[in-house]
Amino acid sequence: MFCTYAAILFYYLFIIYLFFNLYPAFFLQRAQGSGLDLYQRQLLELHQRLVHAEEENKKRSHELGDVLNEIKRFIGEPTNTSINVTGLYPMEWKVLSLPVPITKKTPLHLTNIQYYLPHLQEHENGIHPNVVIGQGRTGVSLVMGIPTVRRKKKDYLMKTLNSLFYGMSEEQKNNCVIVVFVAEVDSEYVNNIAESIRNSFPDEVRSGVLEVISPPASYYPELSNLKETFGDSQERVRWRTKQNLDYSFLMLYAQPRGTFYLQLEDDIIASPEYIQIIETFAAQQESKEWMILEFSQLGFIGKLFRCRDLPLIVEFFLMFYKDKPIDWLLDHLLWVKVCHPEKDGKHCGKQKDTLRIRYKPSLFQHVGMYSSLEGKIQHLKDKDFVKSSLFKAHVNPPAEVTTSLKVFQHFTLENAYKGIECFWAFAPVAGDHILFNFGQPLNIER
Repeated sequence: MFCTYAAILFYYLFIIYLFFNLYPAFFLQRAQGSGLDLYQRQLLELHQRLVHAEEENKKRSHELGDVLNEIKRFIGEPTNTSINVTGLYPMEWKVLSLPVPITKKTPLHLTNIQYYLPHLQEHENGIHPNVVIGQGRTGVSLVMGIPTVRRKKKDYLMKTLNSLFYGMSEEQKNNCVIVVFVAEVDSEYVNNIAESIRNSFPDEVRSGVLEVISPPASYYPELSNLKETFGDSQERVRWRTKQNLDYSFLMLYAQPRGTFYLQLEDDIIASPEYIQIIETFAAQQESKEWMILEFSQLGFIGKLFRCRDLPLIVEFFLMFYKDKPIDWLLDHLLWVKVCHPEKDGKHCGKQKDTLRIRYKPSLFQHVGMYSSLEGKIQHLKDKDFVKSSLFKAHVNPPAEVTTSLKVFQHFTLENAYKGIECFWAFAPVAGDHILFNFGQPLNIER
């Protein structure tokens, strides 16, 4: 734009220069009658160029005005009904039957999704989530994503939500969002699920801690002629392929909402105090370059990610969504990031462990017997899950805790005081002590 204006300015200066040089010459030779026609033609040509330059100047001025108007419109545009998502594409949030309109808008532009899902070039609405229930809460510490689909045998969603909310403090509810992604395009079914959630968890819906979304039908590509791999039937390949797309959609929706994203499923139960344990464990790993914190050894359950890493992870999923199940793709991503092709599997495993850190005991247990894949019965159980806690966590005042007792494994006094786990030590001897040093005086009541 600036180059164009510079060229026009140069034109004006050039014309003035020629005028003052040619005008005297014209009159010196006019009396002799020589060169008159030549100078007339030159002046006429210069006049035409000047007119053309003025037209170009007007055109560029109009273009600049349009750009400025667009910038003003973009900055001042009302934000009552939609949000753009940080992710692989600008995802607009289409609000359906929302009690309170979503007001925050965070536009970021990454457009790779149409490369992996080219049918979306003809279906712009395919990237607009239907927000059935939601207050648009953002800036939380933890976003939990639960994809759910229609099950013919038994539904576990309400049991899962009850388990997640059981024992959750008001402070924790104010600092998290649970997003239920109903991965179905049947609007009647979606609305029935939303109504059940609204009736079962009215306070959570009103506060904004619980959201329900669904995808538009145009989000999904044609899934009827997929290549069969790894001995899986066409139906199983279709099921796992759609599942990869569902996880990707949900993760992109959740990405701008908070600091951490926890992937769950709709047929699990949670350990008491799971939020506090997750937050404490994540804080302990703050200095490490991890990509996944695992709170369950099963599949894609209980996997914690930094929200800022989700665009990279989703893009990798979309590259190979037709090829392998989601948990395999996640392991391959770790291999790509840290494994040396000339090293053995043992070395690769150690490198991947630096990105994928496991917490024990597991905080989530799989309880669904009937899979969302029709006809599949599954008895998956996490052997590291402890259903009954050996202790009841309490909110204790800040203190420095020390002991002379010899601690067994990781069952430290400090973790017990924080409510993470119980304290376990070897038999005491005379002179051993447990000391609580409070920074501020406390009133102790019995």
